[in-house]
Amino acid sequence: MEMAWVWGLVGGLMIGSAAALFLLVNGRIMGASGILGGLVDGSGRATGAERLAFIAGLVLLPALLAAIMGGAETNITSNPIVIIAAGLLVGIGTRLANGCTSGHGVCGISRLSFRGIVATVFYLLAGGMMMVLFRHVFGVI
Repeated sequence: MEMAWVWGLVGGLMIGSAAALFLLVNGRIMGASGILGGLVDGSGRATGAERLAFIAGLVLLPALLAAIMGGAETNITSNPIVIIAAGLLVGIGTRLANGCTSGHGVCGISRLSFRGIVATVFYLLAGGMMMVLFRHVFGVI
Protein backbone atom coordinates (compact mmCIF):
# COMPACT_ATOMS: atom_id res chain seq x y z
CA MET A 1 0.00 0.00 0.00
CA GLU A 2 1.27 3.44 -0.90
CA MET A 3 2.13 5.55 2.15
CA ALA A 4 1.57 9.01 0.62
CA TRP A 5 -1.84 9.20 2.30
CA VAL A 6 -0.09 9.34 5.67
CA TRP A 7 1.28 12.80 4.87
CA GLY A 8 -2.24 14.00 4.06
CA LEU A 9 -3.46 12.62 7.37
CA VAL A 10 -0.59 14.24 9.28
CA GLY A 11 -1.19 17.56 7.52
CA GLY A 12 -4.91 17.42 8.24
CA LEU A 13 -4.27 16.66 11.90
CA MET A 14 -1.83 19.57 12.10
CA ILE A 15 -4.28 22.01 10.48
CA GLY A 16 -7.16 20.83 12.66
CA SER A 17 -5.05 21.03 15.82
CA ALA A 18 -3.80 24.51 14.89
CA ALA A 19 -7.36 25.69 14.23
CA ALA A 20 -8.57 24.32 17.58
CA LEU A 21 -5.62 25.86 19.44
CA PHE A 22 -6.10 29.21 17.69
CA LEU A 23 -9.78 29.23 18.68
CA LEU A 24 -9.06 28.22 22.29
CA VAL A 25 -6.23 30.73 22.78
CA ASN A 26 -7.62 33.69 20.83
CA GLY A 27 -11.36 33.09 20.76
CA ARG A 28 -11.31 33.71 17.01
CA ILE A 29 -11.62 31.53 13.92
CA MET A 30 -8.37 30.63 12.15
CA GLY A 31 -9.23 31.88 8.68
CA ALA A 32 -6.04 32.58 6.74
CA SER A 33 -7.71 35.07 4.38
CA GLY A 34 -9.12 37.04 7.32
CA ILE A 35 -5.77 37.06 9.09
CA LEU A 36 -3.97 38.24 5.95
CA GLY A 37 -6.81 40.62 5.02
CA GLY A 38 -6.54 42.33 8.41
CA LEU A 39 -2.88 43.03 7.70
CA VAL A 40 -3.55 44.33 4.21
CA ASP A 41 -6.50 46.62 4.97
CA GLY A 42 -5.20 47.72 8.38
CA SER A 43 -8.16 46.44 10.39
CA GLY A 44 -5.91 44.00 12.27
CA ARG A 45 -3.30 46.46 13.51
CA ALA A 46 -3.99 45.61 17.16
CA THR A 47 -2.99 41.99 16.53
CA GLY A 48 -0.46 42.70 13.79
CA ALA A 49 2.45 40.82 15.37
CA GLU A 50 0.30 37.73 15.89
CA ARG A 51 -0.97 37.92 12.31
CA LEU A 52 2.55 38.31 10.91
CA ALA A 53 3.76 35.33 12.95
CA PHE A 54 0.87 33.22 11.63
CA ILE A 55 1.55 34.18 7.99
CA ALA A 56 5.30 33.66 8.45
CA GLY A 57 4.58 30.18 9.82
CA LEU A 58 2.40 29.38 6.81
CA VAL A 59 5.20 30.33 4.45
CA LEU A 60 8.36 29.34 6.31
CA LEU A 61 7.45 25.98 7.86
CA PRO A 62 6.64 24.23 4.55
CA ALA A 63 9.80 25.71 3.03
CA LEU A 64 11.83 24.44 5.98
CA LEU A 65 10.28 20.96 5.80
CA ALA A 66 10.87 20.79 2.03
CA ALA A 67 14.52 21.74 2.56
CA ILE A 68 14.96 19.13 5.32
CA MET A 69 13.23 16.38 3.36
CA GLY A 70 14.95 17.15 0.06
CA GLY A 71 12.19 18.94 -1.80
CA ALA A 72 8.53 18.44 -2.36
CA GLU A 73 6.70 16.72 -5.18
CA THR A 74 3.84 18.73 -6.65
CA ASN A 75 1.54 18.48 -9.61
CA ILE A 76 1.42 22.22 -10.25
CA THR A 77 1.50 23.43 -13.81
CA SER A 78 4.62 25.11 -15.15
CA ASN A 79 2.53 27.76 -16.92
CA PRO A 80 3.09 31.00 -14.93
CA ILE A 81 0.01 32.70 -16.42
CA VAL A 82 -2.23 29.90 -15.14
CA ILE A 83 -0.59 30.09 -11.68
CA ILE A 84 -1.05 33.88 -11.47
CA ALA A 85 -4.64 33.71 -12.73
CA ALA A 86 -5.44 30.93 -10.26
CA GLY A 87 -4.00 32.93 -7.37
CA LEU A 88 -5.97 36.02 -8.32
CA LEU A 89 -9.20 34.04 -8.70
CA VAL A 90 -8.70 32.38 -5.31
CA GLY A 91 -8.09 35.78 -3.73
CA ILE A 92 -11.20 37.28 -5.32
CA GLY A 93 -13.24 34.23 -4.33
CA THR A 94 -12.19 34.41 -0.70
CA ARG A 95 -13.21 38.07 -0.51
CA LEU A 96 -16.57 37.36 -2.16
CA ALA A 97 -17.24 34.42 0.20
CA ASN A 98 -16.03 36.35 3.28
CA GLY A 99 -13.51 33.63 4.04
CA CYS A 100 -11.34 30.84 2.73
CA THR A 101 -11.23 27.09 3.01
CA SER A 102 -9.43 27.23 6.35
CA GLY A 103 -12.10 29.44 7.86
CA HIS A 104 -15.17 27.90 6.25
CA GLY A 105 -13.94 24.37 5.58
CA VAL A 106 -11.85 23.47 8.60
CA CYS A 107 -13.34 25.75 11.25
CA GLY A 108 -16.86 26.20 9.88
CA ILE A 109 -17.60 22.54 9.27
CA SER A 110 -16.10 21.49 12.62
CA ARG A 111 -18.46 23.96 14.35
CA LEU A 112 -21.39 22.71 12.20
CA SER A 113 -21.79 26.22 10.76
CA PHE A 114 -24.38 26.17 7.97
CA ARG A 115 -22.60 29.06 6.23
CA GLY A 116 -19.26 27.21 6.44
CA ILE A 117 -20.76 23.99 5.08
CA VAL A 118 -22.48 25.77 2.17
CA ALA A 119 -19.34 27.76 1.34
CA THR A 120 -17.20 24.61 1.37
CA VAL A 121 -19.62 22.75 -0.91
CA PHE A 122 -19.51 25.63 -3.38
CA TYR A 123 -15.69 25.87 -3.16
CA LEU A 124 -15.41 22.21 -4.05
CA LEU A 125 -17.97 22.41 -6.86
CA ALA A 126 -16.35 25.52 -8.35
CA GLY A 127 -12.88 23.97 -8.11
CA GLY A 128 -14.07 20.78 -9.81
CA MET A 129 -15.79 22.70 -12.60
CA MET A 130 -12.72 24.88 -13.18
CA MET A 131 -10.49 21.81 -13.30
CA VAL A 132 -12.71 20.19 -15.93
CA LEU A 133 -12.94 23.44 -17.88
CA PHE A 134 -9.24 24.32 -17.86
CA ARG A 135 -7.91 20.78 -18.27
CA HIS A 136 -10.37 19.18 -20.68
CA VAL A 137 -11.83 22.15 -22.57
CA PHE A 138 -8.93 24.64 -22.72
CA GLY A 139 -6.07 22.16 -22.19
CA VAL A 140 -3.92 24.60 -20.19
CA ILE A 141 -3.44 22.45 -17.09
